[in-house]
Amino acid sequence: MKKKIMFLSLAFVLSASMVFAQGAENKNNDAGNSELTQEDKGNSEESKQGSDTQGNQSESPQGNGADDPTQAQNQEQERERINEQTGESNREIVGKQARQQNRATNTEQLKTMIKNKKQEMDQEVQGMEDEKQQKVYQNQNKVREAVHALLAAEDLLAAGESTEGKDIGHQVSAIAREFNNSVDKTIPAEEKIQKRNRVVAFFFGGDEEAAEDILEETNKNKERSEQLKQLKEQCDCDEGVRNIIQEQIQNIEQEQNRLEQVAQKEKSNKGIFGWLFGWIK
Repeated sequence: MKKKIMFLSLAFVLSASMVFAQGAENKNNDAGNSELTQEDKGNSEESKQGSDTQGNQSESPQGNGADDPTQAQNQEQERERINEQTGESNREIVGKQARQQNRATNTEQLKTMIKNKKQEMDQEVQGMEDEKQQKVYQNQNKVREAVHALLAAEDLLAAGESTEGKDIGHQVSAIAREFNNSVDKTIPAEEKIQKRNRVVAFFFGGDEEAAEDILEETNKNKERSEQLKQLKEQCDCDEGVRNIIQEQIQNIEQEQNRLEQVAQKEKSNKGIFGWLFGWIK
């Protein structure tokens, strides 16, 4: 009987221990599940906040894109204006650098630049197939050579001021450009005279229009030559530079005299019809 009671007591203790252990395990599981639930909830809230943030960011560019079209156009015009100003500034810098490269810094360099220019123009003439065109350029290249020399000597002539109070080198360069523009007119005019058909010239005379164009330019160039002489005398520059300028002035004057003779001869050629009608009158 005692053994039976002891057996039942032991069974009861074991059963009670198992129930207690199962209850503790369930409590721990509930606590763990509670923690997981809270963690999942936090992750859900973070995900939701991230989604909201992305939504706001995605909406922001759309808001910026809805700006006033007039404002966008003004911004584009401002960018174009800045780009244009930058382009002009760059062109001015390049132009200035090119001009500086074409200017001599001493007398010997000036002589070398003139020599190189003459060789360049001679090669240009040799490449021409038309003999009459070659003849025209060979003569008028004297003025083109003088133009190059005057422009290259601008810095060397800068000392002192002209009677107008302007830099002498600047004044000389301005006159040189006028000579250059004159050559652009006298070359085609003389070409018309040289290439004029002999039969046409025999009956109708010379090309008076081309002759008048040449005479108009030679008269202007004589005045320009006188201006160069005055500026040369006013210039407080190296004697070698003054001699080079004087030589170029002489070349210009010789070519103007030749052109004047060509034009006068062309005008005097009245042709058979011109002589006949002139005699009748």
